[in-house]
Formats: sequence, structure tokens, C-alpha cells
Amino acid sequence: MANTRQMANAIRALAMDAVQQANSGHPGAPMGMADMAVALWGEHLQHNPANPQWADRDRFVLSNGHASMLIYALLHLTGYKLPLQELKNFRQLHSKTAGHPEAGITPGVETTTGPLGQGVTNAVGFALAEKLLAQEFNRDGHTIVDHHTYVFLGDGCMMEGISHEAASLAGAWKLNKLIALYDDNGISIDGQVAPWYGDNAALRFVSYGWNVIGPINGHDTAAISEAIARAKQTEDKPTLIICKTSIGKGSPNRANTAKAHGEPLGADEIKLTREALGWTHGPFEIPAEVYDDWDAKVAGAKREAAWNAKFAAYAAAHPELAAEFKRRMAGDLPKAFAQVAVDAAVAAHTKAETVATRKASQIALEAYTSALPELLGGSADLTGSNLTNTSHTPALRFDAEGKGNGGRHINYGVREFGMAAVMNGVALHGGYIPYGGTFLTFSDYSRNAIRMAALMKQRVIHVFTHDSIGLGEDGPTHQSVEHAASLRLIPNLDVWRPADTAETAVAWAVALQNKAKPTALLLSRQNVPYAAKKDLGDISRGAYVLSEPADLGLKKKAQAVIIATGSEVQLALKAQELLAAQKIAVRVVSMPSTTTFDQQKPAYKQAVLPAGLPRIAVEMGVSDGWWKYGCAAVVGIDTYGESAPAPVLFKHFGFTPENVADTVRAVLAK
Repeated sequence: MANTRQMANAIRALAMDAVQQANSGHPGAPMGMADMAVALWGEHLQHNPANPQWADRDRFVLSNGHASMLIYALLHLTGYKLPLQELKNFRQLHSKTAGHPEAGITPGVETTTGPLGQGVTNAVGFALAEKLLAQEFNRDGHTIVDHHTYVFLGDGCMMEGISHEAASLAGAWKLNKLIALYDDNGISIDGQVAPWYGDNAALRFVSYGWNVIGPINGHDTAAISEAIARAKQTEDKPTLIICKTSIGKGSPNRANTAKAHGEPLGADEIKLTREALGWTHGPFEIPAEVYDDWDAKVAGAKREAAWNAKFAAYAAAHPELAAEFKRRMAGDLPKAFAQVAVDAAVAAHTKAETVATRKASQIALEAYTSALPELLGGSADLTGSNLTNTSHTPALRFDAEGKGNGGRHINYGVREFGMAAVMNGVALHGGYIPYGGTFLTFSDYSRNAIRMAALMKQRVIHVFTHDSIGLGEDGPTHQSVEHAASLRLIPNLDVWRPADTAETAVAWAVALQNKAKPTALLLSRQNVPYAAKKDLGDISRGAYVLSEPADLGLKKKAQAVIIATGSEVQLALKAQELLAAQKIAVRVVSMPSTTTFDQQKPAYKQAVLPAGLPRIAVEMGVSDGWWKYGCAAVVGIDTYGESAPAPVLFKHFGFTPENVADTVRAVLAK
């Protein structure tokens, strides 16, 4: 029989030792949650250390990611490819044991956590993906999607506002396979939380529609295991298990204090803690019998082998479904998608419609949601404005028993941050490509989850409409000015601001093919005419020559280049005409994606923006980001907007063909 006390103490010892050796980290939370971990990982978690990507594994999320030594200890002890040396290298350069857990770096880590509240929200996304995939792929006698999502979270996650958004959604969606264990230790960095955090967590989660168990003793492994078993029987609600724990459990002088939270215990206190725990082993020393109690390799291999046999029977009975499941979980697009993308762009070019680019996005989505059943859309209460729904994506709804209707468009409610972090969880789980919409100015609410998607290299698509002062009367609170520039600063985020229907179709195609990065699509509220093109081939490169002087009948070389994005491309083309009437030759470059263009080879960039030609950028946003292209002038907006009809604002802020032409003339005059 396993010695659960020693199993927990192994976690405590490894946490103490690693933090002490690094002289940095958070020992208290792993020490306090060790018994919770024994109950879950020792008795309930379905996983296989030899294959961290097994499709039907349970997902475990450590939302309070500062407690990273907990998951590193668990992964090492249960048999993942995380040798003891990596724990000794905790928080060191290029180790697999970073200060906070990172997906894609450490085998067995499902999501990157640390920004509090986002992990539990990712877990909601994991659980939603599991539920939807189960309904889509399981058949009578063949259950191939059947796993739980477990999440540990602490007071910090509870205090973050995003936890309210996530928990409310989980309750509305009746995610019964989501089980959260709350490390209720009452301590944060600033000390006892009682003076500033007095929420009744149980009643709060009951109000969201959760099943709540506890408070229970978070150091009673048997009680925790029994609570998890009860939670797994719940058929129509997610479950919160409230575990009362002592931070720094076992430390005679640091337990239940803020001192245990974010600094090493110190050699003397570690010695005293070892004595108090009855742990007689040296630093990083784990006895063989404890390794044996923790080892999950044999059980994990059996579980996966049993699932493989089930999947083989499923594939024999439903070969097309099985192939589709494997494709979807691998994140591969159908072989026919490349032609679908070409057809969508060509259709847009042929029709040459004058529509807002938000409408152009919906037109493109109509084709892509038809071809890609994995596209899972949504909007933060702005569906009619963001136009993220299509005829192939009915609204997702769940009945009283929690059964879904097969819908593929989610009403996230007014929860931009929650939406963004839930989408990260959906993408991490696999099987779906999530996209969601809101106004561009509200990307500020979503920003840290967007950053996390970029950090984790996840294919998540953000549809941001109402992208400028062009939204008009709603005024500066809703008018995006700095947002395009600031999003472009996020590494590994692809940002597109297309000018018309063809550019929008291409932007969507590139986003869908970006398997290892998220995308932000910035789209107009106001209608924009189609910009005539000679071909569509270079749009996907982020910038291309849209119009040359010869296209207007001028038989002379360009004297300047106007670079424009989005709705301002039309200003550039009209300014080009005004200048041509005065025999001033100008090239117009449409640059729907600076982030994509910046990745092109120097020869292509030089061909689009030749050396020696003065450059003038035009964009309804702050000018700062444009100077890197060697611009001589920028027609931008470095103040906040105003409340007035869009045409009035364009004239007021100088976004007219005449002002653009005047700016070019002024540059050439110098």
C-alpha cells in the first residue's frame, strides 16, 4: 500500500531543495498543496508519462503557476522525461523547469501559467473542447473522448476578475468534467488575505451553477480523494472542492505565513522542516520506495493501450470519423483547404464588393467555416457588430441536462478577457481552431491572454472590428488609436488590417495556416470600396505594390511611395490620382500586415519599398510604428478621437485624399 504521507513529503522536500538551490521561487504553495496532489495524481488522474500528448488523457492545470515546483516534482516522480537534474536546475537558463510552468518546454505541462486567473480560465476552455468533441465524435458503443480537466488554483486566482468570467461561463455550459481544487490557505504576498479578501467562495460558485464540496481538510488525502470521486459523479455541473491548507506545511517557523510564499526557507529552516516531517533524506534524495509509490508509467501505458484498442474498434466501425478525429487533434487542415483559400480570394476579387472589412470577414468565414468543421467561433456580446457568425455556425446552446445542440458560435457575453483565455484553452486542448470577436479598443481587456497565446504559439484568431475613428459617434472611448501599433509589438502575434474583401480573405487564410501563432484581424465598421488588383499572389506576404504610376497613364518612374493599411488604402489611391493630375508619379503599397511583411526576405522588401524613394505612411492610428520603415512623413493620429459622424472626423483629423497628396508634395519639396 502506498505511503501517502511520504509521497506528499517528497514533493515538499523537492520544492524546498529546488527553491533553496535556485535562491528563488515559491516553496510554500507546493508544500501546502502536496496532499491535494497525492490524492489527485496518485488515485484519479488518467495520464501516461511516456506519452504526454495521448489524446484522451486527463488535463491538469496548475493555475497558481508560481507553485511550479509542485508540477515539476509530480512530473519527475510519476515518470515523465524530467530527470532530477532538471529539478536541480530550477529557474536556470535553458532548463525545463522555468520559474512558471511553460507549455511546449516541459513534457506534461498543458498550459503556461503564472498570470493568475488565466490557468483556471484555460481549464474552462479544455473542458469545453472535451465536451464538444465528445458530442461530435462519440458514437453508441464507441466512447473515444472521455476525460476530465482538473485545475489547482489559489486565492490569487480567485481574486483576479477573470476568474469570475471563467467560472460563470463554466456554470452556464454545465462543464461537469471540470473539477477545480481551491488551495484555500488565506495567505498571499502581502500576508493574511482576510483584510482585503473576504469572499464566500462556496456561495459565489453555487451562484455560478457549480457543485461545491467543502471546505475540507486539504491535508487529508483520503477526504480529498473521496471528494474528487464525488465530483466525478456529477453530470450537470462543474465542481469546486475547497481545501483548507497551510501554506508551507511542515515548516515550523514559516508555515501559515507570507514568508513561506515567495522566498527560500533557508538552510536552517529546511533542516527543521525535515525533522518536523520525519524526512531523513538529503537534498534531492528520494528513496526507491517513494519512487515506486509515485510511478505511473505502467498504469499509464495500460490506460493508453486500452484506449488505443477502443480507438481501433471505433476506426473499424467509423473509419471516416476516426480519420477526421486524428486530423483535427493533429491540428492539420484538410488537404483541400489550399484550394478553398484560393477560391475565396478569387471570388472576392471577382465580385469586387464595396463592404466594410468586418463584412468581408464574414464573407470569408462563410467559405472557411463550411470547409473547416473545427472552426469554433464566438463574440463577446457583439455578434451583430463583429459579424463572426455564419450559416454554418449556429449559436451554441446547452439544455438543462448539459447536452449541447451542436452549435459552433459561442455567446461569451461581455467577457473579453475570459473569452480570450478560454480560446487559449480550446486551442491547447486540440480539435478546434477558436476565433472570437470584440471591438478593437476592447483588445485592452484581452491583451494578457493574447500575449499568452503568442508566448505559447497557439493558433487563436481574434476578430477586432470598429478599428479606428471611422466608427464615428461613439467617440474616443471606443475609437482605436494606439491599438494596432501596440498589438504589433507583441512578439509572435500576426496582425492584419486588410483593405478590402480579397485582402480579408487572404488574411483569414494566413491566420488559419499559422499553426504556431495567434492572429489579430483589425476590421473596419465603415464600407470600403474594392481596390483593383493585377493579381492576388503577394497579399499573403504582408505588403505588395497595389498601383504604379503607369496604372494611371504616367510614363515616368515613381517619385515617392505611399504606404497604407486598411480603409486608408483608398485615401492613398485617391491621393495618387490627384498627384498624377499634376504629373507627380507615386507608387501605392498596401501593407495589410506589417508583422508578416517584416518576416519577408530583404530582396522582396527592397522590391516593394525601393531605396531612395521617400515613403509616406497613412494609417488612422499613432504614428510611432511607421518610422522604422524610413518614412519621411506619417499621416496618422497621435491624439484621442472625437465624437462625431465618421466623415466629419476624417476631415477634422486630415484623413482626406487632399491632405495625403499635400503631405507627399511637402516631402518632395524638401
